[in-house]
Amino acid sequence: MSQFEPTPGERSLAELSPSALESFAETVRGGVVTPGDPSYEDARTVWNGLVNRYPAVIVRCSGVADVVETVGFAREHDLDLAVRGGGHNVAGSAVCDGGVVVDLSELDGVRVDREHQTVRVGGGATLGDVDRETQLFGLATPLGVVSKTGVGGLTLNGGVGHLRRKHGLALDALESVDVVTADGTVHTANPDRNADLFWAIRGGGGNFGVVTSLEYALYEVGPEVLGLFVWYDAADASAAFDTFREYADDAPHESSVIALYAYVPELEEFPRDRWGDPAVVFLGCYAGDPADGETEFDALRSVETPIVDLSGRLPYTGLQSMLDPDYPDGRHYYWKSIYVDECSPEVVDLLVEYGADSPSSLSTVDVWHLGGAISEVEKDATAFWQRDRPYMVTFEANWDDPTANDENVAWVRDGIADLAALDVASGGYGNFAGFLEDPARNVYGDNYDRLVEVKRRHDPENLFHLNTNVDPA
Repeated sequence: MSQFEPTPGERSLAELSPSALESFAETVRGGVVTPGDPSYEDARTVWNGLVNRYPAVIVRCSGVADVVETVGFAREHDLDLAVRGGGHNVAGSAVCDGGVVVDLSELDGVRVDREHQTVRVGGGATLGDVDRETQLFGLATPLGVVSKTGVGGLTLNGGVGHLRRKHGLALDALESVDVVTADGTVHTANPDRNADLFWAIRGGGGNFGVVTSLEYALYEVGPEVLGLFVWYDAADASAAFDTFREYADDAPHESSVIALYAYVPELEEFPRDRWGDPAVVFLGCYAGDPADGETEFDALRSVETPIVDLSGRLPYTGLQSMLDPDYPDGRHYYWKSIYVDECSPEVVDLLVEYGADSPSSLSTVDVWHLGGAISEVEKDATAFWQRDRPYMVTFEANWDDPTANDENVAWVRDGIADLAALDVASGGYGNFAGFLEDPARNVYGDNYDRLVEVKRRHDPENLFHLNTNVDPA
């Protein structure tokens, strides 16, 4: 786009009646940002530097009433509507070209109820916001693994984190949500009220409305946990993945481990002469009493002589934020995922082959051990379908050079396609879904038809379609 060509946001704004926009701005208390405003560039920017979109109107909502007004404005003017919580979604669906953005970032309050062991969280809160408050009382809810991630988008699509095998997905801890649907109605959804909506929201992504607050169950975790973080030379990949597979077969629910093909970062904690070398990494958490788990990861820590072993006790908040430096704002990201029924030699060979051929040394190929509490919930109990899969494989392309976009995206797509050709691999995870190019059934499985029924009741015109979309038609 040349510097003289109007952006999609400018073109869309020009088609709006100035009086209509002025009238709308008077109805909301939060800031209304449009192209040309000094804060516009900052307001439209999201975490993924690969995403460069130009909305017509961004509303920094100060409360639920602002959300209602903004949803109504987008509906009445037939504008695309994006919802921004933490802005950390890899697909960049928190912002749109020429449409309206509901920015929830100011709705970031966190209130812990110690008596009932729950936490009420605003739709704009991040994992770090939640962990900071809950860990005051030695409590946590299962969320993700990067503290800057928004809780809303993470949870609605599932939410896999360090507590997943012990306490399930983030959505499994949900007890209630407040949601603004397409007609501007504010609903409370829980097992007793609007149960169909509550079912759909838990795994159906952002298809059904703007979730303005979420209430989670809390569990006793921390303030210290036992962390696993050990790096081996890539030459030991076969032995490392064999050990990982054997360990996973009998691992206790307290243990959640990810095996990664990665490259040694240029950090002081790592030997300088190994910087940039390919490696196999085990990253995990023991979610029980650290004293009970002191020897839990011994097999994973003694495959061969490690490059470095940073395992040990650490604050839970430290574990939750440990990966933050690897995912800075503005870096380019393209991630996709697939589930596998076994971590077979054929699967491992593909992972190692693609890991070694990665165009960027910042990228990783990850194998998440699932099961445990995730698989103890029936597949149709929530909209999240992929509960019985023991592993999830993710290709995470991370790079800084904007001229290398095509080769990094192709690396991810080719790797996932080669895995999908194997009999043991299928499906996908809603939070690692590329640019949402795959069919929705890939994520929702046999729950898709029921999701369509709920969508028809709550969003028949498909206002909320900038997601892994459930088409009401």
